[in-house]
Amino acid sequence: MVISRLCAKAVKLQKPAVMAEEIKYSLEQIQNYWAEQAGKHGQSASASWSDHRVIELEIREILKYINDHDVVIDIGCANGYTAIQLASQKEIEIRGVDYIPEMIEQAQLRLARIKNRLAGAASFKCGNIVNLDESSDTYDKVIIIRVLINLHNWDNQLKGLHEAIRVLKPGGLLLLSEATLQGWQNINKLRNEWALPDIPVPAFNCYIDRDKLVGAVSKQLKLIEIANFASTYYVGTRLLKPLLAQALGKNIDIADPDVEWNRLFAQLPAYGNYGIQELFVFRKI
Repeated sequence: MVISRLCAKAVKLQKPAVMAEEIKYSLEQIQNYWAEQAGKHGQSASASWSDHRVIELEIREILKYINDHDVVIDIGCANGYTAIQLASQKEIEIRGVDYIPEMIEQAQLRLARIKNRLAGAASFKCGNIVNLDESSDTYDKVIIIRVLINLHNWDNQLKGLHEAIRVLKPGGLLLLSEATLQGWQNINKLRNEWALPDIPVPAFNCYIDRDKLVGAVSKQLKLIEIANFASTYYVGTRLLKPLLAQALGKNIDIADPDVEWNRLFAQLPAYGNYGIQELFVFRKI
């Protein structure tokens, strides 16, 4: 009966969402937004994203490519949540940089509290991905997580990419976790089939075109894999969860990641290509 009711509502597709390139925030507004998030959330994973379940899935995926004794840089590390999680599980030397001083302050506070419990070593400093104060060919692994999408436009995204490539050792890996236009379009197409509205692109984000990205770095990087690590989770939490709430007339916070429903879907294997967040694994040629 529930499925019949849902099908009856799916009588027409929603209008296409506003394209991700129609960015609303200026660079200054983007910077102010993230400074506010640092003040609001402190050392919580929510300082970089409210859905901490995806962050944990992301860390699990990144750990597959991190080896003991690696020298790693996390560019755009926010409050250091991911960098410290990596250093707690691997004997690595990791440096986190972020252009928001308030984020680095929180990262250093976290580090001071738990550094004696780390398997590896971590450090943090202010730095901007478009102009890094780092030597070339230095790092075994370069990590970038939801940074390019906050650079306002493609020109800045290219600058950031080339700086990341510059500091990466030949043969080293660039681990790039970003929101893609293709993932965004796929989950919205699935939602549209059930008469759910599009998930909008946040005003401070400029999502990445997967093909454009891969083509832009093809002379310097070899693509190893694109992991849609959160696809099942997105289907469960961005499609099934709102559909059930709607069908049953439940007034719940659809975005709440702390409910058992989200925890369940975070434990399932990833299938399909419906996750907005994707991990690109490149090797420097």
